[in-house]
Amino acid sequence: QVQLVESGGGLVQAGGSLRLSCAASGNTFSIDHMGWFRQAPGKEREFVSAILRTGGITEYSDSVQGRFTVSGDDARDTIYLRIDRLKPEDTAVYYCAAAIRGTWSRSNDYDYWGQGTQVTVSS
Repeated sequence: QVQLVESGGGLVQAGGSLRLSCAASGNTFSIDHMGWFRQAPGKEREFVSAILRTGGITEYSDSVQGRFTVSGDDARDTIYLRIDRLKPEDTAVYYCAAAIRGTWSRSNDYDYWGQGTQVTVSS
């Protein structure tokens, strides 16, 4: 089993920046890649970004390319999501997820999920 704990969410003004963290514990050796998803009120959960756990390979959705940066700290089994130039439409619950295998952008391919952290962007 793998446990994921997100942190770093909050209320931010549009144009600001935020860094989310996701700490993994448990059988982390089984993880192939970790991802970030978000879910806005009344909308489906959408893929944001993902990173190979043991290397620097990353992937982003087209909607966040250029403003979001995913990174990882292998020594601590922690990944980060930095969000720059925040927009009100970035308001959502952001979830961290971990996968043993499968595609990177499909939520159904992820095996473990964190509880989510709320990001609210005021205009």
